[in-house]
Amino acid sequence: MSKENVSSQEESQPDRRDFIKGASCAIGAAIGAVPMAAGVRVVLDPLSRQATAEGGAEFIRLADVSDLPESEPMKFAIVEDKTDKWSRYKDVPVGAVYLLKETGDSSADDAEAPVSVIAYNTVCPHLGCFVDYRKDEQDFFCPCHDSNFDLEGNLLKGVSPRAMDTLEVDEEKLKAGEIWVKFQRFKSNTKEKIAL
Repeated sequence: MSKENVSSQEESQPDRRDFIKGASCAIGAAIGAVPMAAGVRVVLDPLSRQATAEGGAEFIRLADVSDLPESEPMKFAIVEDKTDKWSRYKDVPVGAVYLLKETGDSSADDAEAPVSVIAYNTVCPHLGCFVDYRKDEQDFFCPCHDSNFDLEGNLLKGVSPRAMDTLEVDEEKLKAGEIWVKFQRFKSNTKEKIAL
């Protein structure tokens, strides 16, 4: 074999080695990038959820005004569709609301009396127990710490730091005879009503 052949083979060897090294590094980087991207996504997932949650609660249609009795609270379940990474669940109970219809005095003889609806979250502001309506006593009662609230949601007796939490009712829909409520949860055991 001549010196020229040997030197050309030696020159071609480093090129092949460099190619194999480069290809190995590229394949290794691609294989390592997949779990790294998944890890970054998992770390940033709570931030993306918080951004979507900050949009606030949406109004939910609960009933027609004609469905409610006069001056007596009626309980309505709040259901939502829930999804996680693997499954989707339809109509999952996430809370409940008391609706109280009150009719005001009409100023004109032929005009209808204005109707207002108050929506209360059924969770006690103290420690999150569920509040019951007691028809005979005409009050709301929290059995966990023996707290009583009147029909306006004010604390009558007990350890709750604030009155019952009211929820926003869509006034425009109410004029049309429909009750739409913005369901929210609030931080418990604080004097201030802080939405979660």
